[in-house]
Amino acid sequence: MKPSAALADLWQLAELPDEALAFAELPGTDPVYPSSFRVATAAQSTIAAAALAACELAHLRGTPRQRVTVPAEHAAAECLGWFSIDGREPQLWDAFSGLYRARDGWVRVHANFRHHREGALRLLGLDPETADRQAAEQAMAQWDALAFEQAAAEAGLVATALRSFAQWDASEQGRAIAAQPLFTITRIGDAAPRALPPLGLAQRPLEGVRVLDLTRILAGPVGGRALAAYGADVMLVNAPHLPNIAAIADTSRGKRSVLLDLRAAQDREAMDRLLDDAHVFVQGYRPGALATLDYGPQQLASKRPGIVCVSLSAYGTQGPWQGRRGFDSLVQTAMGFNLAEAEAFGDAQKPRPLPMQILDEATGYLIAFGAAAALHRQLREGGSWHVQVSLAQTGHWLRQLGRLPDGFAVKPPSLQPYLETESSGFGELCALRHSAQLSRTPAAWARPSEPPGKSPARW
Repeated sequence: MKPSAALADLWQLAELPDEALAFAELPGTDPVYPSSFRVATAAQSTIAAAALAACELAHLRGTPRQRVTVPAEHAAAECLGWFSIDGREPQLWDAFSGLYRARDGWVRVHANFRHHREGALRLLGLDPETADRQAAEQAMAQWDALAFEQAAAEAGLVATALRSFAQWDASEQGRAIAAQPLFTITRIGDAAPRALPPLGLAQRPLEGVRVLDLTRILAGPVGGRALAAYGADVMLVNAPHLPNIAAIADTSRGKRSVLLDLRAAQDREAMDRLLDDAHVFVQGYRPGALATLDYGPQQLASKRPGIVCVSLSAYGTQGPWQGRRGFDSLVQTAMGFNLAEAEAFGDAQKPRPLPMQILDEATGYLIAFGAAAALHRQLREGGSWHVQVSLAQTGHWLRQLGRLPDGFAVKPPSLQPYLETESSGFGELCALRHSAQLSRTPAAWARPSEPPGKSPARW
C-alpha cells in the first residue's frame, strides 16, 4: 500500500473532511531501513495523519488550511527514537531483556523495570540478587515457551512466546484483534461544543488545547510529544512511586512535567482542578487501572463533560489478553513479526526484530491523530469522546500494508540531516527533529524536556 493510500484510509476511519487530503504530501517510499515490512509507510502515514488532523482542527477554528509534508526517510528516522544526552547514548535495554531459547521455541522477556526483572528471575527459580544472564538462559531452557508466557501473565509479568503469523491468527486473541478496527472514536457522553480560544494565522494549530498526558512507556509519550509539537499545552503527569525509562528525556520535549499520586486525596484534588480546564486526557496504564481511582473514561466524562479521552493498551479491548501488560518488543514476538522477519532475511533459526519499535511509534502518532480528530468532532457536534488504540491493532494494520521482497537490500540512511541539539533538564539533548513539515506554522517544541516534578500542577 502506498503512503498516500494508507493516509486516506486513516482519514476515512476518523471521518474527517476529504478535502483536507489534498494538502498532504508524502514524498519517498519504502524501503528506508532493512525490513520486509513497510515500516516507513507506517511511520509516514501516521505522522502525516496526526499533523494534518491538527491542521484540520485549526481550519475548523477559522484559519486557512496549510500544506503538510512528511518525507519517508525523515519519518522512518524519527521513529528510531534515537537520542543522546551529553554526547552519550543511554543503555536502553536491561541485560536480562531479550530472547531466550525455551524447550520448544523462544520466549522474549522484558526486564527494563526492576520489578519485572526480579519477578521473571524468581519465576525461573533464580535469586535476583545473584543471577546472571547465563543462569537465566539455562533456566528458561527447562520451560515450554507457552507455559512460561502463561505463568508470567498470571504473575503480572511481561513475557511472550515466539509465534508465527499462522499461530497468532489461529489464537483466540489473534482472532479478536483481526475483528477490530485499527482504532475507535466513540461518543461516551453528552456535552455542548466547547469553543477553543481564537487562533491567529501565525499560531501553531493546537495552541489553546490543554492535554493531560498520563503515560510512561514509548507510545503514549510519543503521542503527547506530537501534540506538543503542534502547539498543545501538554502536561505529563507521573506517579512518584513508578519508574520511567531513559527515553523520557526525548519524549518529554515540549511538555510540562508534574508528579501526582492519585491514591492520595490531595493529589486527586489537584488532578480535578487540572481536569476542569483540560481538553484531552491520555492514559496508557493497564486497562481499568485508572477507573479504580475514579479516572476511567466514563468517570472523566462526568467530571468534565466535553473531554476527549484517549486510552492506550497492549492488546485491545477484546479477547482473553485484553487486560495483559505488554510492550512493543513483546507484541512483535507474540504476533509473528520476529519470525516473519527472520524468514524473509533468510535465517529462520534466529528471530529478528523490526528495525525500530514501530508499533510503539505508529501507535503514538495514532494517539495524536485520534485526539485531534475527536476534538474536531467535539467542536462540531459536542459530546464527550473516547479514542482507543492498541499496539496489537497497530501490528495487525502493519501487516495489511504489505511486504517488501527486497526490503533487506537497503543500507540505513544517515541520521545527521535530521538531528538537533538543545539544552534540557536531563543535559544536552541530541535527538530527531519532527518530520512533519507545516507550511505556515512549523512544528516546534516550545519547552525543553524536564525531569518529573519540575513543574507545578497548574496550567
